[in-house]
Amino acid sequence: MHWRNYSTRFSAQQDILNYMTMWYNSHRIHSYLGYQSPNHFEQQNNVLQKVA
Repeated sequence: MHWRNYSTRFSAQQDILNYMTMWYNSHRIHSYLGYQSPNHFEQQNNVLQKVA
């Protein structure tokens, strides 16, 4: 995230929550997914389902 000034604490919390749910959790690697990001894992799973 980039350094920003927020007018209220609530707007800062909302921006951080949005970052965590929309970008960070979907792009970071997870050990339970074989060290893949959830987006990459889902793409691979969709390809395998189409083949099967």
